[in-house]
Amino acid sequence: MDQSLVFDLELIRRYDKSGPRYTSYPTAVEFHKGFGESEYLACVEKTNNEARLRPLSLYFHIPFCDTICFFCGCNKIATKDRSKAAPYLEYLHKEIAMQGALFDHSRPVTQLHWGGGTPTFISHDEMRDLMRVTGEHFKLCDDDSGEYSIEIDPREVKHDTMALLRDIGFNRMSLGVQDFVPQVQKAVNRIQPTSQTLSTLKEARRLGYKSISFDLIYGLPFQSVKSFSSTIDQAIDLEPDRMSVFNYAHMPELFKPQRRINEADLPSAAEKLDILQMVNERLAAAGYVYIGMDHFAKPDDELAIAQRKGTLYRNFQGYSTHADCDLIGLGVTSIGMVGNTYSQNEKETESYYQRINNGQLPVFRGLELSNDDQLRRDVITQLICLFCLDIKEIEKQYGIHFKEYFSIEQSDLAQLKKDGLIQYDDQKIMVLPAGRFLIRNICMTFDKYMRNKKDARFSKVI
Repeated sequence: MDQSLVFDLELIRRYDKSGPRYTSYPTAVEFHKGFGESEYLACVEKTNNEARLRPLSLYFHIPFCDTICFFCGCNKIATKDRSKAAPYLEYLHKEIAMQGALFDHSRPVTQLHWGGGTPTFISHDEMRDLMRVTGEHFKLCDDDSGEYSIEIDPREVKHDTMALLRDIGFNRMSLGVQDFVPQVQKAVNRIQPTSQTLSTLKEARRLGYKSISFDLIYGLPFQSVKSFSSTIDQAIDLEPDRMSVFNYAHMPELFKPQRRINEADLPSAAEKLDILQMVNERLAAAGYVYIGMDHFAKPDDELAIAQRKGTLYRNFQGYSTHADCDLIGLGVTSIGMVGNTYSQNEKETESYYQRINNGQLPVFRGLELSNDDQLRRDVITQLICLFCLDIKEIEKQYGIHFKEYFSIEQSDLAQLKKDGLIQYDDQKIMVLPAGRFLIRNICMTFDKYMRNKKDARFSKVI
């Protein structure tokens, strides 16, 4: 598989508009309150009666943070009071029991993820209890074969935290780094000495974690090509299996903490593009493969292998190797994907608590995909994960004639072809090296909902 890149500044500037990240299609903007608990229950029952039972993926949202990072747009509760986690976890345990009772217990949990917020905000005893309760209601893997991952803030790691997490079943982790430069850290209220990151990484390797990822962000205050190149060089020297290098989207009208960032300190759009080009050149030279959408991995990492095999998938946690799972979202604001539906839990803790007190699942909105939604989702997923689309296979699977079904899209596809972003014929769409940075634009061509929306608020594609 050719995974080379071409960084065409003129094309990037021309195509740099707002658009979805396609962790789902349709996106969460389309979720509605006409889909609730009863619709979710009917869908779960249907999946339990399928000829081949699908394995499960569990996502747990731990919303607490000790301090607020000014760049953050996540759903979170900032507090110094660690005792506030106890009532939340009590309700989370109840939701686990409610959800676990719905699914055939023979369905193994092959993927599990704790995200946040800061999952390591909770105490060690609370971590043990959460995994214990999960194991009482779901069939967890006991042989380390599952893909069980957790987001780690090195500032929250004690001397025995990594050993405890490994002991209760975690074998993969993502480390929040963002930037190694102290001036940048201070500007975004995330003071994190490099020694903390190094000690956490060293301990994870000693304990045999199978995959370690770094999360970095470009576009933050005081960043430049020179400063961020030092961060990238340090990251390369530490040799994580994966790196996610996210573009900071400054949207203070949506995310209040970002109002504390001085816009005058942000790098210009031109500087951000230069940073992005530097990042891709450095990581390619270091042997990392561009997976897509800010993600890079070593060639022997599971994501890179899955991409080469054509099995890479994308869901609400990003790129995934488990396309065959039904995803259950647990905790406030979590999103699940079961059968041909999406469902989201209540966004506010009090509403979340109230529903569980009433004996109800906290699902408050969602979506059942139409046949057209499923077709377009498959098209978008193949493009964003594999950088190609097998048109003949799509025609066979859905009983369509591609060019007739997507007649409205033909002019946009012709323009993408003319601009050198794709190759397109009756057999395949191939995303060319110049189009890989602009994969969101290519996917938007098939997004029926985007064509009808003028005011949907998304981040810039670059």
